[in-house]
Amino acid sequence: MIVGLGASLAPLDIAVNVALPAITAHFKLQLGDVQWIVVCYVLVYGSLMLVCGKLGDLFGHRLIFRIGLAVSAVGCAACAAAPDWPLFLWARAAQGVGTALALSCTPALATSVYPADQRLRALTGFAMTMSLAAAIGPLLGGLVVELWGWPAVYWMRVPIAVVTLVLSGLLPSPRPEQRPFDAPGALLLAACMSALLLALVLSQRPAVPGWLDATLLAAALATLYAYIRHSRTVAEPIIRPVLFADAAFAVPNAMNALANLAGFAILLLTPYYLVNVLKLSALASGLVLALAFSGGLAGAPIAALLVPRIGRRTTAFTGVALVGLGLLPLGFTTATTTVPVVALLLIVEGFGQGLLTVAYTDLVTDTLATRDRGVAGSLALLTRTIGIVSGASVLTALHAHAAQGGSPGDFMTGYRFAFTTAGSGLLAALALSCFWPRAWFATKGSRA
Repeated sequence: MIVGLGASLAPLDIAVNVALPAITAHFKLQLGDVQWIVVCYVLVYGSLMLVCGKLGDLFGHRLIFRIGLAVSAVGCAACAAAPDWPLFLWARAAQGVGTALALSCTPALATSVYPADQRLRALTGFAMTMSLAAAIGPLLGGLVVELWGWPAVYWMRVPIAVVTLVLSGLLPSPRPEQRPFDAPGALLLAACMSALLLALVLSQRPAVPGWLDATLLAAALATLYAYIRHSRTVAEPIIRPVLFADAAFAVPNAMNALANLAGFAILLLTPYYLVNVLKLSALASGLVLALAFSGGLAGAPIAALLVPRIGRRTTAFTGVALVGLGLLPLGFTTATTTVPVVALLLIVEGFGQGLLTVAYTDLVTDTLATRDRGVAGSLALLTRTIGIVSGASVLTALHAHAAQGGSPGDFMTGYRFAFTTAGSGLLAALALSCFWPRAWFATKGSRA
């Protein structure tokens, strides 16, 4: 419960999307400036996630978690009280630092509460908490903005962070081993992730020249190469690149990113479909969208039942397949498609995400050494973040490619193209990954 409260601070940030029009009006922004609300937050926490996970492994997960909660509380309060736009963005970046510190340690803390043989139970509870917070985020955001204005989407998280900080003293705090912190490696890894995520974010903006995206991508590759070379010279790197040389580890990580890329189509495009095409109210649209996360709530405990029976790899494979099978039919919906049909497909996609999240996180956690549980949990969250940020870029481009005009008919052309491409592309990638059967299908009697 304590870890779940702290973890909920990140998915509750979805509530900010509801407040974007009010924030734009308050600071008198151009529409293009709003992107920096997302960039300042995602770029900071995505870049620092692995480094913060390593800090938890070295100095104690509870300590880093508590520091993250304190920084999050200050960051959220500063966002709500910011007198001008530049200070708001600095506060938003501080919130990203707090999220990286706290969230990176939550999977490791969740598993530390239970005995080793009940790790799957802990990860299931963690995944369900994240899905629940994501489901209620838009609804809660709409309610508090209506009652108290846009600052409330930040104020509402301050007491959650403070209460969790107070209760976190009850969490176990085993003494970590004395190991060195690889500061140069941390800087290289953070620079690599910053350049990659910034390139993905800016690639969505028509005003940004293509050469800048290419330069950032080249910088990401260069710093990644430098990190790989550096990691061979230190005894305790942030994460060992050699892990990704094994397809049994690399393929599930890549597929988790692709599943989140494809699944982001629901948050990016489906709200417009529900409101502008099916003519649902904002409240009804929020309830329908929440069904995708409700599917995740159902999928997580089912994953806990499947993993001991068919293995974590086969369960993760099934999850990816269901995500694709839920998305692909959404590409054939029209203005006459009934709401129950759309709702069912959203539930299927969310159910697949629930299966994948639990089984994949368990796989990553089991692959890395016990002393690196913070890095393992951070990696699972990072691949999800990379997928979502990539999805915002790729899916926007797919929709724009097919929808040349601004009429509802043009929107639906782009909508259907984006979903059919996302669903079929994910299923094609999953089929291609079967060329490495070790990535998905465990040997008989193995839980892998």
